[in-house]
Amino acid sequence: MFGYRVPAPDQAMLISGGRRGMGAAPFRVVTGHGAFVSPVFRKTRFLTLAMCEAEVDETCVTHQGIALTVRAVIAFKVGNDQESIVNAGQRFLSDQDQMSVLTGRIFAGHLRSIIGSMTVEEIVTERQKLATEVLETSKAEMGKIGLIVDSLQIQSIDDGKTGYIAAMAAPHQAAIQRQAKIAQAAATQAAAEAEQAAARNQAEYARQTAVVKAQYTAEIDRAQAQAAQAGPLAAANAQQEVLEAQTQLAQRAAELRQQQLVAEIVKPAEAEAERIRVLALAEAERMKIQAEAAASNDRVALDRMLIDQLPQIVKEAAGGLKGANVNVLNGADGLGEIAAGLVGQGLTILDSVRNDLRSASNRDPADDGEPPKRHLGPVD
Repeated sequence: MFGYRVPAPDQAMLISGGRRGMGAAPFRVVTGHGAFVSPVFRKTRFLTLAMCEAEVDETCVTHQGIALTVRAVIAFKVGNDQESIVNAGQRFLSDQDQMSVLTGRIFAGHLRSIIGSMTVEEIVTERQKLATEVLETSKAEMGKIGLIVDSLQIQSIDDGKTGYIAAMAAPHQAAIQRQAKIAQAAATQAAAEAEQAAARNQAEYARQTAVVKAQYTAEIDRAQAQAAQAGPLAAANAQQEVLEAQTQLAQRAAELRQQQLVAEIVKPAEAEAERIRVLALAEAERMKIQAEAAASNDRVALDRMLIDQLPQIVKEAAGGLKGANVNVLNGADGLGEIAAGLVGQGLTILDSVRNDLRSASNRDPADDGEPPKRHLGPVD
């Protein structure tokens, strides 16, 4: 519409001319909406409400007399209230770039004033405190010209060639470097220990692996050796068993042969010797009886004596055989045969004695130089 003007969202429209709606201000302020402006009787100008920036690069002297170059950035804008817009419009409407220049100068003055009351250590270590004090001291002055400060950032502090800040930082740097070296040494030592531990672990693992391989190899070799020796060992064991069996068989054969020799040679010889001994005893007994008979010259008494002595003769013969080691091969029949033999021998001895007595009685006693013997009776 002709004569209707609307400001931008970050602008304030200032309408001058006329007296209606202005109050004590030299112009009417319109923000956020449009207004009808008479082209003949009114004049319209626009003031920016956007954020602006001012830089400060100022050399300041501290409380210790040390010159520092401080660089800072200020973010500011025109206040949104009507009073701030009117104050800023009256000062900067014709040249709005002057807001940044004037703001920089204002902050430079306050920065020099505040840094002059602080030491280098405080300025370096408490930058936020410095910025807060500058903002607080400049707030009233900035408000008078319709500006508000959103932030103040101290970008750098430089002492030039004096080296004060570097000297101040030297102990900390040395401590930090020392800690860094200690940390590096500890890290290097830890790395070396880790490498040594890893090397030891690898060596131990290699040793265990070698030991296990050696054990496996030994077991394999032992199994192979046992397998290789199994055949010859089995043959040797079998041969040894055969030899042992043959030895036992030979020993058994020798024992049997010895028994046969005893049964065939020794026992018969012992029996024959015993028989001869018995006959000798009987012969001695016969001579004794003959002597006694000749002395008694009694045939009847002699026969009776022979009859009475016959059991004793048989007993003596049996006693002689009692000590002999005679094998009886046919049991009870063999024993009967031995007993019958003894009795037969006794009867034979008795007959021999009788015959001798008869011969002695028929012989002339004068031939022997003895008196004739008296016969008691027939012997048969």
